[in-house]
This record gives sequence, C-alpha cells and structure tokens, in this order.
Amino acid sequence: MKNKTLSLMMLGCLSSVSVASAQEAVTLPEVTGTDPLIADARQQTMMFAKDLKSTLMQGMKADGPIAAINLCNTEAPALAAKHSRNGWEVGRTSEKLRNTANAPDEWEASILADFAARAAAGEDITTLEASKRENGEFRYMKAIPVGGPCVACHGTALAEPVAAKLDALYPNDQARGYSPGELRGAFTLKYTFEQM
Repeated sequence: MKNKTLSLMMLGCLSSVSVASAQEAVTLPEVTGTDPLIADARQQTMMFAKDLKSTLMQGMKADGPIAAINLCNTEAPALAAKHSRNGWEVGRTSEKLRNTANAPDEWEASILADFAARAAAGEDITTLEASKRENGEFRYMKAIPVGGPCVACHGTALAEPVAAKLDALYPNDQARGYSPGELRGAFTLKYTFEQM
C-alpha cells in the first residue's frame, strides 16, 4: 500500500455488491448521485478534512506556520489512520506535490487534469468530484481548493523560516506558488470489493 493511502470502509456498502461465486467477478450497479458508496466517500472525506484543518489551524494559532508544517508532516498520516476503517483507502494527491509519497496514479492524474480544466472554465472548485467503478474497485476524488490560511505554506511569497522548514522536510517540494481559490489537489479514496 502506498504511504498516501490508508484503510477506510463502511459496512453498508456491501449491500450493493452482487457476487455470483468465489471465481466470478463482482457485479456493481452504475454510480449515481445517491449511490451509497459516494455518500460514504463524501462523509469520510468531510470528516478527514475537518480534522486535518482543525489540527493545522491549532498549530497556526499556537506557533504559526512552522508549527503547522510540523503538524502536517507528523499528524496528517495519524489523522488518516484514525479515520481508516473497514477496507477503504484514503489519501491526498496533487499535480504539484509536496510529499512524493502522494504522487497520483494514472486515474488520479487524469482526474486532477480534468478538475484543473473545469476550474479554469469557471466551475466552483468546492463542487468538483469524480468517481468510477472498475474491476471490483470503487474510486472517488474530491477537489481541494486553496484557502486563505493555506498561502502561508503554499503561497507565492513564503517567509524565509517557512521556506527553510519546507526545504528541510520536503527537499523536492513543488507545492508553492498558489493563490486563494486555486485548485490545490484532491482527496482520493479507494474501496476494493472482496470476492466471496
């Protein structure tokens, strides 16, 4: 499993799976706006995002951006683990990586490119999401916009101590140069259906 992903799942999702036998492929219904997997993915994304934002803002308020950088480096994986349960994998990815362990796979890269094109065409970044089902797997992505506080560590003009800390923790950091309202990346979730 990649470092960027950790396990998560909702038990109720299995009701939408039809398994003919241990040797046959899983048959899945079409994804719709009311699909229980999409609802579960949205809920898990919201809870993880809320906890991550809260943790980073506590660091910012207590000791500024340096503390937030340290928390993001150590606490983001712990928070993902806290939200991990029952077979889902959750992570974050971007076209401009800070942590190379979060590199997008082929599908994630195509969705990030689609999100960027849609955002450039004027779509609200907060509404951008995508999902697919293929080969017994459900995938979901939700766009992450750059918020005002994000520019302290992801903006165009970083304070020298912030840049130095980022350079020390992330020597290949590309996640700089953003302005509020731009597309930062996406939450990415995967659920693999087990064959019975």
